[in-house]
Amino acid sequence: MAFIPSDGTKISSDSIRMDTVPAPEKRFILAHFSDPHIVCIGQIKWRDFINKRLFGYLRWKLHRKTEHRNEILASLQKDLQRTKPDHIAITGDLTHMSLPSEFKKVRRWLQSLGTPTQVTVVPGNHDAYVRTDWHKTFACWLDYMVSDTQYQQTSPANSFNDLFPTLRVRGQIALIGVCTARPNTPYLAIGSIGAFQLKKLETILKQTAGQRLFRIMSIHHPPISGIVSWRRRLTDAPALRKLLARYGTELILHGHAHKTAHNTLSIPAGLTPVMGAPSASSLGRTYERRARCYVYKIIRSGGGWDVNIAERVYSPNDYCFIPGGEQRFYVPAMAG
Repeated sequence: MAFIPSDGTKISSDSIRMDTVPAPEKRFILAHFSDPHIVCIGQIKWRDFINKRLFGYLRWKLHRKTEHRNEILASLQKDLQRTKPDHIAITGDLTHMSLPSEFKKVRRWLQSLGTPTQVTVVPGNHDAYVRTDWHKTFACWLDYMVSDTQYQQTSPANSFNDLFPTLRVRGQIALIGVCTARPNTPYLAIGSIGAFQLKKLETILKQTAGQRLFRIMSIHHPPISGIVSWRRRLTDAPALRKLLARYGTELILHGHAHKTAHNTLSIPAGLTPVMGAPSASSLGRTYERRARCYVYKIIRSGGGWDVNIAERVYSPNDYCFIPGGEQRFYVPAMAG
């Protein structure tokens, strides 16, 4: 499969250089999925409907309850136990209506996937559907979102600006979490990073580039145009792309679009893949919208990195995740 850059130019697999694969112990295996939309419909109270949640509830009853299935998430959990990735990245919309009961349910689900050091979460717009009490919602997942101890601030995190961007380093891999989740008015699902977070992100990108780490940015909203509609866009995507054009990153993972989206973005070292995952709980009206998990094998190779991507796609006929497409590409390392 060829990547499609944001300018529409196709890159053939023949144009991507491959080096000799080193020993297996040098591999880092990352699983990425997104948008599980876990709900607690039975625990909704009438007072919860005096806001945007009414629209979310109606959409669930009229459409999404047949689309997002708990049994698919159960199958995903079993598949991850067989795959045994070194780390899991989840790019937002873990809840559907940002209810405190949903956050508690998601917490139990996260614990079934792995420890907080093995799973990294960034929130999505559905997780910030309305303004909520931090201590009854996002505090439930705090240990799955925070930076490694040495990169944390000294004061407790009580807001997104206190917490993001986050940095977790696993060997030669830097996992960078960016938050785009913001409460919106009905019919809008836009996201924004904000100047404060962008400034801190610049420092992290510059630092990790100097350390020659393979940087993986997890973000909910796609950072390039043409993937989602205007009402679902990332408002400050141009500012983020400007930052990446200067400091780069080796891989960008996102969700939000509820479909597969394979693109690239220009950075100083060349082109960086921008990989979007559909909902992890979706039966899918079309094949590209069917639940998927992407498994990345990242291998240090010469002056850069070999990356192998294997799709795991939910099969409604087999009631489990099965192998999908595979692709491989080379990512040059940033200059120190």
